[in-house]
Amino acid sequence: MPSFILGEDDRMVNTLSHLGIGLLIASVAGFNRRQIKIVAFMSILPDLDFILNALFLAIDGHLDHQMYNGLYYMMGHREFMHSLIFALIVTFYIWYREKDRMLTIASGAAIFSHIYLDYVTSWKMRPFFPFIKETSTIGAIDFFDPMVTVISFIPLYYILAGRVRESKNNGVLNGNNISSQVNGHISAFFQGNGSWLTGISKGEHRSLYRKMLVIFVIWCAFNPLAKAVLISDIERAEGHDISYQDSYPILPGIFLSAYEFNDTTYRILTFSYWSGVEKEGFVEKCYCDNASSEPYIQRTQFLYSSSLPGEVDYPVYNVSNYGSNVTVVLSDARNPFAQYWAYFKTEYIFVFDTASENYEVYVKRDVHYSKPMPKGMFE
Repeated sequence: MPSFILGEDDRMVNTLSHLGIGLLIASVAGFNRRQIKIVAFMSILPDLDFILNALFLAIDGHLDHQMYNGLYYMMGHREFMHSLIFALIVTFYIWYREKDRMLTIASGAAIFSHIYLDYVTSWKMRPFFPFIKETSTIGAIDFFDPMVTVISFIPLYYILAGRVRESKNNGVLNGNNISSQVNGHISAFFQGNGSWLTGISKGEHRSLYRKMLVIFVIWCAFNPLAKAVLISDIERAEGHDISYQDSYPILPGIFLSAYEFNDTTYRILTFSYWSGVEKEGFVEKCYCDNASSEPYIQRTQFLYSSSLPGEVDYPVYNVSNYGSNVTVVLSDARNPFAQYWAYFKTEYIFVFDTASENYEVYVKRDVHYSKPMPKGMFE
């Protein structure tokens, strides 16, 4: 087993960060209260696909394979509502409703910033769906990159401070209800007409926001280029091609990657901007009891390749026999090196009945198993 484990619990560029960037865009544009709310809502709109995803999970057990895949593309989390065509549809709708050029541009920038931030972190997406159905990611910035986090939370801080100040001036905030007031400030952002809201786009902070927005754009454009240069250096040092997309940031400035070392082994390594390759290890491609395992591995390969989202890049198979069942555990070679990894499932467990064509599939994360996955997920 590998001697090091990296990563933390599942994370992503959270909704508050997206909201903060939306407020940043609105503040630079100098909008009124209503316009600020529209732009802020656009910045978090893609994450509302969790509603569609919940509906999909409620019916996925009743779908055949073709219908499962079709609805997954449209209703899955970080699928259609995280695509550029969805962003364009929403932007055109804003223009149709508002006939305001600056508001339309700011709204489009807000929703695009959400999609790009998700895409530039460690999360496979289909931003070019339906034209390109394959998943991809830039994977150049850690989920809680310090620069992005600080920049996105500064507008939220000023809104929170302004809301507290307004509540205090109105005599609403007191020692008995401070906690409940603070918890309601962000949700109250989309309600009411307090002066604290327009305060973010007028006055002393607007110049600061312009500079922050410029830094944010430069930072988001610079990191993918920096990652390309780093991987080129690692390729020369290793003497092997390193996949850009399959190299994921596990901490700020530190990436986890792998490549096929030989016919039976993957080489796993972490590397960073400041020290190159830091840690390394090897993982066998297959742990099998006997040669009779090959048909079940091939069947697992076929079934998994037909499923969505299909996030395993470096498949490892562990085959075992239990009575009349053959169990094939499919995982990614990098999983043991990043125990908690956003989006990536730890293991897929295929249980085949040797006396029939029947099978069941489970997902295991840590020590917890899911109920059997819907058969429509597989062809």
